[in-house]
Amino acid sequence: MRRHRTAVAAAAVAALALMAAPATAGTGEASRNTGGDERLLNTWAADTWRSFDALVVEETGLPDDNIGGDLSPGSRGGYTSPTNIGAYLWSTVVARDLGLIGADEARARMATTLDTVARLEKHEPSGMFYNWYDPATGAKLTTFPGSGDAVKPFLSSVDNGWLATGLLLASRAEPSLADEADAVRERMDFGCYYDPAQNQIRGGFWDTDPQEPAPVPGDYCGMGADVWYTGHHYGAFNTEPRIASYLGIAGEQIPAKHYFGTYRTFPDTCDWDWTETRPAGEWAEHLGVPVFEGALPYRGMRVVPSWGGSMFEALMVPLFVPEETWGPRSWGRNHPLYVRGQIEHGMREAGYGYWGFSPSNNPAGGYREYGVDQLGLDGAGYTSDQERTAVDQPYAGCRDGSPAPTEYGDGVVTPHASFLALRYAPGEAIANLQRISRDFDAYGPGGFYDAVAVRSGQVSQRYLALDQGMIMAALGNELADDAVRRYVSEGALEQKVRPLMKMEEFAVGRR
Repeated sequence: MRRHRTAVAAAAVAALALMAAPATAGTGEASRNTGGDERLLNTWAADTWRSFDALVVEETGLPDDNIGGDLSPGSRGGYTSPTNIGAYLWSTVVARDLGLIGADEARARMATTLDTVARLEKHEPSGMFYNWYDPATGAKLTTFPGSGDAVKPFLSSVDNGWLATGLLLASRAEPSLADEADAVRERMDFGCYYDPAQNQIRGGFWDTDPQEPAPVPGDYCGMGADVWYTGHHYGAFNTEPRIASYLGIAGEQIPAKHYFGTYRTFPDTCDWDWTETRPAGEWAEHLGVPVFEGALPYRGMRVVPSWGGSMFEALMVPLFVPEETWGPRSWGRNHPLYVRGQIEHGMREAGYGYWGFSPSNNPAGGYREYGVDQLGLDGAGYTSDQERTAVDQPYAGCRDGSPAPTEYGDGVVTPHASFLALRYAPGEAIANLQRISRDFDAYGPGGFYDAVAVRSGQVSQRYLALDQGMIMAALGNELADDAVRRYVSEGALEQKVRPLMKMEEFAVGRR
């Protein structure tokens, strides 16, 4: 059966190379692509889908976390996560909508996945799933494949947010599977992560004592017994955990005021001078919550930063939620500026000749966070090169900085970051991807490899389910009239979250 599916996908690639997809009416600038671009994007989608066909274990319908560049089953990582499962569900729908697989195959694939997910061990009181499972059996992992290191089973708020997103999309996109998808998703209570004392969500919890000093015992949702929460909250606003916040608010598991409980930037006092630099902004109040509506300066702009300065923190969520439409004075202004900042860094400040910085496989081995330091709220931030060249900006009136770097090292770009920017800078995103494909051995049978170090030319020739899933979602919106967004955002999420976004005006813009 897998051989047949691969042949169908190959035929689809050949067909797509001969004809353009219908013109889209998608939201924003992405609809300005030419017919030639659409043929190219369709080809990229077909190749990226091939990586998912190779990642998934046919018997369980669970995708592996990663696979080697030759797509051989023996090169799979041997573990998967709730995020990976969500990514496979929405990618299957995109593949169907783009004609890469038929409706019957898509339905069968998702049915297998949903049947397995319903049987996975989970934390029953909260309905949440553990971070790591064996994709071949569905067993919860207690030791990590390869290293044999012990795993303390953890239940992540953001990872469960992406699984719930995939379940919601599957339910809306394939009504015949709605009962199965909703039965799992509706048991997931995001209120179990919400700390009312801080008006923020925790990173997650362990359901057994991890025997570490940081975790905090508690029970936020009436589970009947304490769990051990992470010592940290997700306090930064412009980061990917906001998908869990949105779902919790939409499901009335988390109060609406939580939308204003996280930091656009930290307040402009010396108490916060460990952060990147002094912000500009003013205090406001929304739903009784005081909010410092701050932004950070960067190369002639003011931008609401992410935590570390990476692309996926800022732009993975709007693959599913039309933030710039619902919040035209907030997200609608910030998202294009954030993309512009990434382009400015790669093309002008660092002079790499390429851009797009986000957590990815490290071409030198392992996995690493990459970003634009000055677009991050954290003082240390993520860096864009292998040498970890950081910018120590001053915090006016509180601490001095250091001279700006005069050069950068071996910058690492990841193709998924360009796909995330496709809506906001379509011409530049496509041109950047074409340069990466032309100048490096960066494209294989499953589409773009995960990351490229642009000075050394070293390439991480692996495919990651999360990163491939972001690419599929971006292309599903671009080539199928924002279908990915429509499946997720219509209904309760729009009714509950859109009014919150309309309330606020970010202190962003060009200076």
